[in-house]
Amino acid sequence: MNPYASYLGDKNPSEVIAATSAKLKAIIDSVSEEQTNRAPAPGKWSIREILCHLADCEVVFAYRIRQTLAEPHHVVQPFDQDDWAKPYSAYSTQAALATFAAVRDWNIALVRTLPADAFNKPMTHPERGTMTLQTVIETMGGHDINHLRQIEGIATRAATA
Repeated sequence: MNPYASYLGDKNPSEVIAATSAKLKAIIDSVSEEQTNRAPAPGKWSIREILCHLADCEVVFAYRIRQTLAEPHHVVQPFDQDDWAKPYSAYSTQAALATFAAVRDWNIALVRTLPADAFNKPMTHPERGTMTLQTVIETMGGHDINHLRQIEGIATRAATA
């Protein structure tokens, strides 16, 4: 089960994940630092906080990809995004973007070297069941699209405010 599959539609997940860093940078370059820190509503994340979340998730994806490749039928460890978000006030927008971009580039470099059969390697998510490495890549792409839409919406509203 991939909760982010619907965001992909017919898009190639590898192309989506390869384009995300540049899209994020373009959005960040179009808004002020103050705008990146403004939450769109009470209890909702700001652009900076979404970027922090994306950086955290990219670290998690990096580990999951490598463990799936290294172990037979790896079982991933889920995490609570809200618990991970508690220290986000300590991180800058630029640091979050730089972290995301660096780890994403590292992940893309690895994924591009993999033989086709590596994407069929199974792993298990305790909440989502058995899936393949391809599902992890698709999850990354759908997750990117979801959060890019959120960030674009916040940035658009900030520009017209």
